[in-house]
Amino acid sequence: MANEVWTIGRCLDWTRDYLGKKGDEHARYTAELLLTSVTGMKRIDLYMGLDKPMSPVELDRMHQAVVRRAKGEPVQYITGTTGFRTLEIKCAPGVLIPRPETEVLVGEVLDYLDRSVLGAGPVPGRARVELPWNAQVEEARRAEEAAAAKRAEEGGAEAAGETDLVAEDAFDDVAAGPDAEPGQSGAQDGRRVARVLEVGCGTGCISLSIAAEREGSVRCVSTDVNPKAVELAIANRDALHMDEETVAFRLGDLVSPVRSDEAGAFDVLVSNPPYIPRKVMEVLPLEVTDYEPHLALEGGEDGLDVFRRLVAAAPRMLRPGGLLACELHEESLQDAAAICTAAGFKDVRIIEDLARRPRIILATVGEA
Repeated sequence: MANEVWTIGRCLDWTRDYLGKKGDEHARYTAELLLTSVTGMKRIDLYMGLDKPMSPVELDRMHQAVVRRAKGEPVQYITGTTGFRTLEIKCAPGVLIPRPETEVLVGEVLDYLDRSVLGAGPVPGRARVELPWNAQVEEARRAEEAAAAKRAEEGGAEAAGETDLVAEDAFDDVAAGPDAEPGQSGAQDGRRVARVLEVGCGTGCISLSIAAEREGSVRCVSTDVNPKAVELAIANRDALHMDEETVAFRLGDLVSPVRSDEAGAFDVLVSNPPYIPRKVMEVLPLEVTDYEPHLALEGGEDGLDVFRRLVAAAPRMLRPGGLLACELHEESLQDAAAICTAAGFKDVRIIEDLARRPRIILATVGEA
């Protein structure tokens, strides 16, 4: 074996087969990710160089990576990165790994900002990023609207327009909010700069994506109680060449790091809080429970412990008409909507994720 030549192709096939036997449901994709990390090659280049011999150093690094993955460690911790919307985000043990569902949350926040804060109509540099799930959701939305219209024509008017997905004009009637307060920085072209507060930043992927996709038009304050998360989020910000004025990461519990002069001026409070109900935590894959921080996962008996605190804090943080946007467990969304309604929030809506499961709640603070 010592004198055998291990090519990219041979290593790819062996790793796929080995990890498949160990229970990895996406063994080939995992093998590709590990190889790109070890060799520095792009995935497409792997297949262009299947006959390329691997160096002893690469083989040793690959062996270590495969051993870690075979034990169940998440690929993102092994490679140190993951893709999130348009960004490459650094990952590290002790900090929650970004999920695709959270990309949907970011998309909803951007839609709200475009419609209600930054101004309607297409603006150069502000086009919505079209992710694969966008087209599927839009297609499902149109089909449901067409079916509802048909039912209305046939006499089922009460069913017309019923959908769990937010309508395109969902926030058209929400006030655009006041002009920037004195001391707030404005965009160079005179447009208002949106202000976003994120609670529970983790890797920083939410705030960094919002700032990157609306460059120059958004300022974010992002908090986390986990020092490892704040440190990693700052590292991600530095890697993306953003500054603290654009995205400020602060250590502290929920909204405690927010300054008194900032409270009440945010357009959005967005959060992917710990939301897994305690009974669901017991049946999560070991890949999650054995490696990712429980502090960022478990949300109490019904998954809404932290969410209730966010609902209580939001009116103090948001301007009138401001948006509360949270990712939650599918079994908790109806209770979360009731909590928002009881607290006086308006326009309470539940948004589905790519798998058409309830995933996100949106609610606006009533006008003063």
